[in-house]
Amino acid sequence: MKFASTRDSALRADFREAILTGLAPDGGLYHPAEVADLRSLFQEFDENTAFVDIADQVFVRLLGDTFDPHTIRGIVERAFPFAPAVTRLTDQIVLLELFHGPSCAFKDFGASFQASVMEVVLADRGDHAVILTATSGDTGSAVAHAFHNRPNITVVILYPSGRVSPLQEKQMTSLGGNVVALEVDGSFDDCQRMVKEAFVDHGLRRDVTITSANSINLGRLLPQSLYYVYAFSRLRSQMISEFTFCVPSGNFGNLTAGVLAWQWGLPVDVFLAATNANDVVPEYLETGIYSPRPSERTIANAMDVGNPSNFERLLTIFENSREAMCSLITGVASTDAQIRKTMKAVYDRHGVILDPHTAAGVRAAEVFLGGPGAGDATVVTLATAHPAKFGEVVLDACGVRPELPPQLAAVLDREKQAVPMPADGEALKRFLLSRFR
Repeated sequence: MKFASTRDSALRADFREAILTGLAPDGGLYHPAEVADLRSLFQEFDENTAFVDIADQVFVRLLGDTFDPHTIRGIVERAFPFAPAVTRLTDQIVLLELFHGPSCAFKDFGASFQASVMEVVLADRGDHAVILTATSGDTGSAVAHAFHNRPNITVVILYPSGRVSPLQEKQMTSLGGNVVALEVDGSFDDCQRMVKEAFVDHGLRRDVTITSANSINLGRLLPQSLYYVYAFSRLRSQMISEFTFCVPSGNFGNLTAGVLAWQWGLPVDVFLAATNANDVVPEYLETGIYSPRPSERTIANAMDVGNPSNFERLLTIFENSREAMCSLITGVASTDAQIRKTMKAVYDRHGVILDPHTAAGVRAAEVFLGGPGAGDATVVTLATAHPAKFGEVVLDACGVRPELPPQLAAVLDREKQAVPMPADGEALKRFLLSRFR
């Protein structure tokens, strides 16, 4: 499989080159240059197929020209000592729990796979790389834990000061070693802009080998498609019609990964893009106008993205046709008040504590199910983070504080180590050259 730039389909790379460079030379995002047909493979999976086996067989089909089967097996076994879980919230809403990894967020799946792959690629090349990534919350902690103490890799994480939860900040700033956190005086969009500027700075890239662990990187994006297939394997015997997935969305990598699985043959009828007040994609789906703008701060901070990078991939997949995109994707935006109300209602009715991102997804599922044509559909809603990562928000909404799982409790007593950074691309460039030239 080759991967092409979203901006110039003639610019192509193999998987090794794509994950090491992050962005294409023209600033575009790499995406599969051809559509794989995995329909027959998906039909072989059932409720007894382990997640690691799904990962193994899918990647043998997708990346078999890059790695031999034995290497792929080793990569996925190192990447996935954890798996999703499927639980039923109501008769028509199923939660796909993606928070059972080391940082308790869905991004553990992509980050862990990318770390495992890059360990192999860099060892083969005898090279060192700097992972440069921006985060609005969960990406930073997932990447920090996935790459911590990996040989031949240094991680530099940019996060917006005061705009991530205290627990998220501790997760990404307290590991030390090969993980460096930059506390940016600005928004996530500033952090993302600085990272993109670094990737298109050819002078910088001559002196420093940098790549990304955001969902702009294929190494992060492709493995996120796996848990959609996993949900299908677990639920298809219970479901009559095609699947509806509800995806809490910020930078839209998670939804794009689901759309890739659909392209490969996963039977999906609808994707619900659930956002917070940062609703530029739902607005586009409704009006045809795409108007990126500065992100608005909300209680679902990992979705505080005003110019989502992966929208470019979605446009490429749907050949710039809003009509085609709308035939598969429906947007539902929620305010902070609506998210809090959903968290409270779910806790009161079902005794289930949701984080604010998952609550935005559950509300979107409820809006969809209450609309015309939904019928008796079942909506698989991605539960993207453990509620304990947002203890203050949960306490405010539900009146209870969720218990910390062991992997979160372990970071509380660690010391924050972060380098202050202005929201300026030149300042980032100077830092990278001074540390890694």
